Amino acid sequence: YIRKQTTANAERYITAELKEHESAVLGADEKAVAVESDLFQQLRNRVVSESTALLGTARAIAELDVLAGLADTAVRRGDVRPELSDDDEIWIHEGRHPVVAHHSASFVPNDLELNETTRLIVLTGPNMSGKSTYLRQAALFVVMAQMGAFVPAAACRLALCDRIFARIGARDEIALGQSTFMVEMVESANILNNATRQSLVILDEVGRGTSTYDGLAIAWAMVESLAELGAKTLFATHYHQLNALQDAHPEIANYRVEVQERGDEVIWTHRVVGGGADKSYGLQVARMAGVPRPVVRRAQAILQDLEKGPAPAMPVERQRLQLSLFEAEPSPVEQALEALDVNQMTPLEAMMTLAEWKQRFRKPDSAG
Repeated sequence: YIRKQTTANAERYITAELKEHESAVLGADEKAVAVESDLFQQLRNRVVSESTALLGTARAIAELDVLAGLADTAVRRGDVRPELSDDDEIWIHEGRHPVVAHHSASFVPNDLELNETTRLIVLTGPNMSGKSTYLRQAALFVVMAQMGAFVPAAACRLALCDRIFARIGARDEIALGQSTFMVEMVESANILNNATRQSLVILDEVGRGTSTYDGLAIAWAMVESLAELGAKTLFATHYHQLNALQDAHPEIANYRVEVQERGDEVIWTHRVVGGGADKSYGLQVARMAGVPRPVVRRAQAILQDLEKGPAPAMPVERQRLQLSLFEAEPSPVEQALEALDVNQMTPLEAMMTLAEWKQRFRKPDSAG
């Protein structure tokens, strides 16, 4: 035995065998880490030596997984194989949005036709009616068809597109110092400078980020430019004035999302039909969203005034919607007194003014 430690009440001893066992136990962790590292390095080297075969297998499995997923989805949803056409067209019969329709049992299918005669559709309709969904649906059909997938429609026939351009949504680029409208114009410029006749262009409410007349002018000019270019275009807008372009450009067609009015109630059918819309039903949407009734009533009064003619130079006269407990509207007499300058009147003028007021403000049942 070998003395290891002396304490006040005891002596501690070890043996050579115990010392060896202690060293083995204390060094076990380091040895385990070293062995693990060595085994992992061997595995890495073997993987590297077989990397070509492994990557090829992974690509094959991924492709098989995608094709199996597309086939399974097509069978479950009853999708159809799109027909590729030599004609420059997009024809969809009873098309459904691949994602939205999957989560909505009441989704309304719609048709779409762009061909050599009709190159651009101006789509109008109220908010929440489905205009943006209709645009995205068309773009998704082109992507799915050209990647070899079936599409959710009763029938579909389309030509190959060289590019898809989209200007949808509103966002800014704070880091780049670009406002929402600037981002919109940059994306619109990219479309106008790069789209071809074989491109598909979807545009949603271009021009809404600036003043009404500026936005309308930009939207009008863009529609004319795209129509002259001949790119297959869907242009959703609330500028109903753009419906007039159909008369001047035979390649432009007006469509709208149909709604049904029942008194003050508006029912969205989500069905796209021929012809332009003349209302956006913004007040009805505001009421549905929970905007306070006094605000909606005030908006209705302003809208009626604006629809009578050009926008007034001064704000529409505001009527009091509600009075406080101790407040009342000033009477005509009080208003007349407020406008009177008694310091500049002679006694005779004062008597004549009183006589005139007596006649003006006399009650109908008063004898004098």
